[in-house]
Amino acid sequence: MAAAHTPREAVRSAAAAARTALGGSFAAVSVWERELGRLRVLVNNGELGEGEEEFPDAEFYPVHEFPEITEFLHEQWARGGEPHAWVEVAAWPGEDGPGPAPGPAPEGAADLGPGLGLGLDPGGWEGPRTALRGISPGRVAALRRRGRGSCVVAPIVLHGRAWGELYVARRAGDPVFGRADADFATVLAAVTAAGIAQTERLEEARKLAFTDPLTGLGNRRAVDIRLDEALEEHRRDGVVVSLVMCDLNGLKQVNDTLGHAVGDRLLERFGSVLSLCGAMLPGALAARLGGDEFCLVEVGPSADEVVRVADELCRRAAELEMGEGVACGVASTGDPIGPVHTARRLFRLADAAQYRAKAARSAKPVVAGREGGPEDPVVRLADTSAHRAPERRTFRGRL
Repeated sequence: MAAAHTPREAVRSAAAAARTALGGSFAAVSVWERELGRLRVLVNNGELGEGEEEFPDAEFYPVHEFPEITEFLHEQWARGGEPHAWVEVAAWPGEDGPGPAPGPAPEGAADLGPGLGLGLDPGGWEGPRTALRGISPGRVAALRRRGRGSCVVAPIVLHGRAWGELYVARRAGDPVFGRADADFATVLAAVTAAGIAQTERLEEARKLAFTDPLTGLGNRRAVDIRLDEALEEHRRDGVVVSLVMCDLNGLKQVNDTLGHAVGDRLLERFGSVLSLCGAMLPGALAARLGGDEFCLVEVGPSADEVVRVADELCRRAAELEMGEGVACGVASTGDPIGPVHTARRLFRLADAAQYRAKAARSAKPVVAGREGGPEDPVVRLADTSAHRAPERRTFRGRL
């Protein structure tokens, strides 16, 4: 799990390792989505049954069908106990229930009868951490339906709360899980929880590295990476790449007269508007570059579609209670702006268009290349600025 690069890879590693360690034929990791009242399967590993996928999009189970993840665990914790694994068995040899019979029962198990599986025998299964149980007809039915003989289920506890569960099953006919397996599954679930916690910390670090902390939008680093990838697609496949530059007007006046806290609220509010408008284009990246400068990166939509969204952005920004609207410039490889080989050139073009929009106090976006192709004043301004200043201006003294 420590070597995994994504949460998906991490839970797959956990499921595969647990399956191997416990001698199972199948393993799964599920998360408890409290707000939706369900267990959602994140990964299935091993011998998949009918309808099972390694990374299912929509495999989930209502928790009321598996109450042990909620009621049983909370009861145990309330009495000062620890979360522990338990075993479910499809049926015993000689039972009339459907499905194939599992292998022999472990020593100390009590048969609770057809359809109930393996129960708790106080004489042979006392202990704070493990139990053999038979309280979940839903799990028993699932075992039979998929030709599995037994399973061990271990709660995954993260930050003191039930996060989800680790589930490992064996084929029908294989030896059923016993006490030692349940003990070991409890340990594996704890290790899995530690791995998930580490993955969450790494994801948070990645998020912070590419996210503006005030608005929650992408930051300059995220934009640079996205543009580099997009322009590679443009060079290879001719995909249209567009950049919308936005300069929030009136922020300095708001800061000077109403305070920086109010100015921050204006930035957040405009960030929400930018995100809303960006959602009108599939896959758009909305970002704050710094100060009062924002942008949208679009890959795929035509230049006309991007301009329409930029126009809507200007209209909505003008309706904000604070500030003085937004100056907006657009540069798109779908317009006659000359060759665009680098992100720096696209930035210069969009920035020059934004500069003209601000100078003219335009209520609509200014679009590079639409007043005469390469002879467009915006394109010429961008090319002139390339010789005047090798690095793009990010701040212009208005903070």
